[in-house]
Parts: sequence; structure tokens; C-alpha cells
Amino acid sequence: MEIKCSLNTLKQSEVTFIDSEKSYLNRVIDHPIDFETFQKLKAYVKAIGVTEEFKKVIDTFNVPEGETPAGFKVEYILDEDGVLRADLVRDISYDKNGVKRPTNLLFSADSANPYEVAPIKNILANLTCNPGIIYDLFINNPKANIGNQFKTRDEVMAEIGRILGPGADISVELNDPFGKSDTEILEEAAKFKEMLSEYRVVIKVPHTGPVSRENVGQLLKGDKKFDVPYNAPGTADALRGHNLALMLQENGYRVNFTLMFEPYQTALALQAKPYFINSFIRHRYMQSEQMNQNLAAYNATGDSKYLEAIKAMFIDKDYLAKGQDMDLLSVKNEAEALLKYRHFNDAEGADGLDGVRHNLRWFKNTNLPDSRLIICSMEGPLNYPDIDKVLVEPEFADLVNRVVITAEPQYLARFTSCNQVVSYQRRFMNAANGQK
Repeated sequence: MEIKCSLNTLKQSEVTFIDSEKSYLNRVIDHPIDFETFQKLKAYVKAIGVTEEFKKVIDTFNVPEGETPAGFKVEYILDEDGVLRADLVRDISYDKNGVKRPTNLLFSADSANPYEVAPIKNILANLTCNPGIIYDLFINNPKANIGNQFKTRDEVMAEIGRILGPGADISVELNDPFGKSDTEILEEAAKFKEMLSEYRVVIKVPHTGPVSRENVGQLLKGDKKFDVPYNAPGTADALRGHNLALMLQENGYRVNFTLMFEPYQTALALQAKPYFINSFIRHRYMQSEQMNQNLAAYNATGDSKYLEAIKAMFIDKDYLAKGQDMDLLSVKNEAEALLKYRHFNDAEGADGLDGVRHNLRWFKNTNLPDSRLIICSMEGPLNYPDIDKVLVEPEFADLVNRVVITAEPQYLARFTSCNQVVSYQRRFMNAANGQK
């Protein structure tokens, strides 16, 4: 038999509510406490109140009477003087009033468009954006930025924060991880914290690889090609993103550490103590598909044009740096090695999700209980359904609470429906209107 208890159950004649905190306490007065905990507490509790953090959260978000905000779980602290204090702890797994979201799997949106965020806001636990999303896809896109209403990144982020409310984190990427000093980056982060609050702001820090302050200009002028091989960076350059993430984390910021395409990046990325890390899917899968098709065509025909096509892709997609050459036999060997590593021709990676599986396994071996994996960069009819299937595989069932799926709102929206929805609506609506 289940026995239901709450703070009200604790309020016996010898237990009092702190009068000056009554308006705050009313928000959690009926919050459930399991019977075993109640039995333990009643011997020690003399008064009931709230923490200063509880008050700060409520006041920050101007929460309606009788509620606690989404994005926070309710915890309790028993002070030495016998005062039991309700606390609010940031956790995007929770909806308002300390109730968990419907599933352990959480959803995020890749968007800086307030008009497309608004319809999906109620299911989001995070929103993530980068300069490309903010400027290219919204501010400088007249079809999206209707009437040129929004002119600056700050205006866009303030509006998105207003729409989303307290329940969703907002990951905002640094505009320039190369040219700015640590002090300037902290100043940029502080501006976002002031705008979005310390509770919602997450600073998105990219891997930097071989790109540095000295050579980033190559990406901005001329043919925009880069002359340093991706796999031959200077140590300081390669770890610039990691050290920025650690610096921000040590200054009290949660970090979304991004640009993880290959599984081998994950264990090193976790050393930066990220709040979010990312598995990018789409482009890696498409490149694997292209390599696989051309290798198959070469093996069937012996025509070197198929190896030339792979080499051209290697140049275009930065496998080869500017001025770096590779003979066709080496191209063939490299493509075969990549496909083998990516498990492209076996069940582990034929769906392009070998990196996701690998990263989930790493989450079984981390000492970062609050970190989550964002699965991102997807398109087409199968990416999301395949991810959905992976997350109910027995091996990963206990890790779903560590996963956030993020995509453009319109991409997520397509998977709310299927062909039979249209068929049934045709039948229902005709019946409702007296037709056959």
C-alpha cells in the first residue's frame, strides 16, 4: 500500500512554517515526500522554510503564485537547527511544480527564429544556436526575419528567452573563439548570463582543431581553403577549445562543447567537463555513403574516375589540406580505413549511428553525472527514426536520461505524423460533416 505524504503532513503541532517564507512555501506545500523519508524527518524537523536560492529562482522568473518553474527539481536541506528547507536545483528533466517531463529523452531545437520556436516551445528542454543559425538563417534572411524586425544577436536571444521561459536551457556559441582573450570571452559570457539568467545560459564552445588566431584568416579570404592538415594541429591549437571550456566551467558556466564528428573525439572532449557534448551525424554519414558508392563502382569497373571522385571529396571536405596531395592507391586505402572505422558496412554503423552508440557507451564510464549527449545534425526520412530505435535498444535503455535530440523545428515536426493521419482525418472530418 502506498502512503502519500507532503510538507503538510510534517506540519504537526510542534512543527511550524516560517511565517516570513510562507508565500514561497505555498508553492511546495503539497509536494510529495515518500513515507520512508517522512518517517525519518519527523524526528528531526522543528520548522519548515525555503533556501535563499529558492527565493532567488522564484523572483528571477516572476513565477505565478502556487507554482515552481519548469527546469528545476525540488530538493530539501535539513539544517543543523532542525529547519527543513525546500530548495530549487536546475534540472531540465523537470517540468513545472517539480514534475518530471513525460520522457527521459529530451528535445532541443536548432534555431534562432522566434517565429518557428514559438510553436514548439512547450516540448523543448534546450535551444542551441551558433553564428550561422543566428545571422545566415535568421537575421540576414528576409524570408525568416519578417519586416527586418530583429537587427542584432542580442535582440534575437532576448526574444527567444522570453518565448521559452525558464524551462529550457539556451546554448549560445562564442562569436570568436580565436581572436578574443579569455577576459573578453568571459565578458561575452557574462552578457549572455545577464540576458538569459545564470540558470538558462549555456556557453557553446567549439573544438578548434588546427585553427588558431594566427591562421584563422585563411578560412575568411581567397579560396578559403586551409593549409594545415586537420590531423596535424599544434598541441596548443588543438586544445584551445578544451581549455576555453575548462576556463568557463571554472568561472561557473555550463558548457556545450561542440563539433564532435568522430567517436575518438569523445573521451578527450569529456576531459573539459562539459554539460553537453555533441554527436554530429548528417555530413559524416553522407561522406561515408559517397566513399562507399565510389569504392563499389571502382571495384566493379576498375575505372580510376571513382577514386578521383573520392579524392575530390577529400579536398572539398578538408580531409586533405590546401596543397596536400594523395595518390589514388592511398585514397582508396584511406577511404576503406575510414569506412571500417565507421562500421559503415555492418550493423553497428550502417545507419550512420556508430558514433552515437560509442558515445553512449562512454557515458557509462564518466564521472560527470550531469553531462548529457546532444544528438544533432540530421536530415532525411530515416535519421530520426533510426535514432529513436537505437534509444530503445536494451544496451542503451538506461542512458536515455542522458540524451537530448536537437534539430530544426520543422524537421522534428515531420515525425509527429505519418500517412495514416491524413487517411483517418479524411474519414473523421467527412463523418463529422455528414458525408460518406
